[in-house]
Amino acid sequence: MTAVSLQRYMALVFDCDGVLLNSNQVKTAAFYKAALPYGKDAANTLVSYHRNHGGISRYVKFEKFLEEMVPSGAAGPSLESLLDSYAKYVREGLSSCSIANDLLCLREYTAGQRWFVASGGDQDELREVFADRGLRDWFDGGIYGSPDSKDEILQREVSSSRLSTPALFLGDSRYDHQAAESAGLDFVFVSEWSEFDQWPEYCEHHSIPVISKLSDLLPSNKGIS
Repeated sequence: MTAVSLQRYMALVFDCDGVLLNSNQVKTAAFYKAALPYGKDAANTLVSYHRNHGGISRYVKFEKFLEEMVPSGAAGPSLESLLDSYAKYVREGLSSCSIANDLLCLREYTAGQRWFVASGGDQDELREVFADRGLRDWFDGGIYGSPDSKDEILQREVSSSRLSTPALFLGDSRYDHQAAESAGLDFVFVSEWSEFDQWPEYCEHHSIPVISKLSDLLPSNKGIS
């Protein structure tokens, strides 16, 4: 666990899946189920692509699936149908998956800092889930997701000065780090629920601070300085 100094930041930006919610497996299962009409091999190929490209929107992944992973001439659901099926499976899972421990304590500890969500998940879906689960009001900076990419979200919010710097992005994928770096945000990797298998080597190579879970940021857990 790496000590992280939160007090220097004006804002905190969170990825959703695998950071705020234990939902990575929900999304992985939903990709598999939605793609299954094209066969198990195609569905498994999509799952592998999804895991290796965490943080990228479903729209991009399913377009890639239909263009490059489905056997030539195979009959099956359209892009719209795939997205609808995926959304149904995801919505069911997001309603019941666990929320990061001590998230309210962290919100109270950082009461003077704005909180944002920048996710690869569908923006309308995220806002609905966060409202249903009593989390929406904690993210006073906004809850943002696809179809805009994380790069677009971060660049837009920084350029508009709604996202004041210095700011810290908390994520669990390679793309999270790349998007944060591109926008000029500091980055901490959250490892406990990540599906990015190469994260130890990646974080070491890029000298990225690592915590296991968000509760490690609380003073009582000595993950913060």
